[in-house]
Formats: sequence, C-alpha cells, structure tokens
Amino acid sequence: MPEENFLKPITKAISIEANPSEVWEIISKPGNLEHFHPFCKSNPVEKWPGDKSIDYVHYYNGLKFERFFTDWIEGKGYDLLIGKKNGNKSKVIWRINKLNDSSSELEITIYPHDINNYQYFFKSLIYIFYIKPMLLKYLNSVLKGFQLFILQGKPIQKNQFGTHKWFSN
Repeated sequence: MPEENFLKPITKAISIEANPSEVWEIISKPGNLEHFHPFCKSNPVEKWPGDKSIDYVHYYNGLKFERFFTDWIEGKGYDLLIGKKNGNKSKVIWRINKLNDSSSELEITIYPHDINNYQYFFKSLIYIFYIKPMLLKYLNSVLKGFQLFILQGKPIQKNQFGTHKWFSN
C-alpha cells in the first residue's frame, strides 16, 4: 500500500517495568489482544506467527477487523494492516524499545487510512479534530491495558479505561 493512502501517523508509547523479551513474549503470542485490549471481545487467529500472519479483532460493539502482518521483526515488533476484510486498511507499527535492563517502552503508531471523499481542507479538519483525538484515546487505553496486564498478570476488563465511540458499547 503506497504511503499516500494514509493520513499522518499517530504515535503513543508507554514505559513498562519489564525487559523487552518479556514484552515480546506477550505481543507475539497468538490471540494476545484478549489479555490486554479493553475493547477486544476476542482475537481469533488464522495464521501465526511471522510475516503474513492473519488474525481478527472482534470488538465489543460487533465490529470485526482483520489484521494482516506485513513485517515481523523477532523480538522487536511488527507492522500490520488492519481494517474490514474487504475495506480500507490502516497501517499499524508495534515496536519495543529497551530503556534499561529491567524496563522498556511499547510504542504503537497508526497510519489511518485516507478519507478520500473530502477536499484537503476538510480532510485536515476531520483529522485534527476527530480522527487524531479518537485514535489517541484508543491507543492510550490499549497501552494502559498492556501495562496493567504485564504488571498484574490478569486480563483487562471490558472498557476498563472507559468506552470508545468507535469500538465499544
């Protein structure tokens, strides 16, 4: 997918009291989102692990997205495309950064798919005042869920950090 099919990237990161290999162990497991994603009802897997992996995110509001993994970097992270099976896809990059021997940072970057039906001016306003704040709220919830899961070892509850208009009810 050419970069011109995406809007500007949105990045959020969180520090975690775990070394990078512990973080990788969790995010590289099949069905991992079921443990820490507060809007994910289930995360069935079609093919795992590595490049060309495919899994699905079934959100609490009934929405179902496919994730197709385009780049699998062992111990470091992965790149994927996510969206409705035959619909527009956004690009997502997960990266683990080592902070020191006992802590790391998990960073997620989303390149939202383009909204083609709007002129540049309106597209910019929609991005700045709607898409970006909604995706930052989403990333904040997912990363807080991950941080809490790795610290406590217990799965996150539905909407644990509040609901999200796009993904939960």
